Amino acid sequence: MSIEKEDQMTMVEHIVELRKRIVLILVALVIGLVGGLIIADPIYTYLRSVEPAKNIPLHGFSLWDGINIYMKFAFIFALAITLPITLYQLWAFVSPGLRVIERRAALRYVPFVFVLFLLGLSFAYFVVFPMAFEFTSSINKHMDLQATYGITQYFSFMFNILLPISLLFELPVVIMFLTRIRLLNPLRLRKMRRLAYFILIVLGTMLSPPDVISDILVSIPLLILYELSVFLSSIVYRKQIAEQLAWEKEFDESADATIA
Repeated sequence: MSIEKEDQMTMVEHIVELRKRIVLILVALVIGLVGGLIIADPIYTYLRSVEPAKNIPLHGFSLWDGINIYMKFAFIFALAITLPITLYQLWAFVSPGLRVIERRAALRYVPFVFVLFLLGLSFAYFVVFPMAFEFTSSINKHMDLQATYGITQYFSFMFNILLPISLLFELPVVIMFLTRIRLLNPLRLRKMRRLAYFILIVLGTMLSPPDVISDILVSIPLLILYELSVFLSSIVYRKQIAEQLAWEKEFDESADATIA
């Protein structure tokens, strides 16, 4: 009975620890939302001053449109801030089960989450979004439609492209991190390659304009990201094996010395 009670207490402690990590992530998200609301107006002003929004009159069809757009800006900013914090909290939760060298190595990946998010955001805004906007606008012109853009429709169209691609750019560092904490390995990733390709190509076609050139321009970087992730996971995995063999050798030598 005492052993069962001890196991139950350990499980309760894990649940309490997990709850604490989730609360910290939520607090970071709220702080990020507040910061995002502060910088939302300068970002909006910049986006309205450059193409394609520069020469487009945007209309508000609801009293909530302005607030809705500011909240979306704030959410993307909060997400960029919260992603590395979330990865750090995951590391903190599983780190007691890792050796010291694994803890330090896994922790190094956390800052790159923010960098990759910004790279994905830039790729989506400067490459994918202009193609999508140009394609849809050309279809409207071909159908002789008088375009009347609502601010919510315009920016929702933009965010629906920016956010998924920015998150997909996190793939390499997330896979390296999960490999480091032994939740993934390159063997499993290679077995999943066909399924992963299919999912990424479907996502690429959904996020890009419905023409072959745009689908290729968006899908190829996503496939490259996956292969890069597999390659980086292999590097991490080989280092893990080498560290494990070195640790076992050192342990065996210490045991032999103790026996002698």
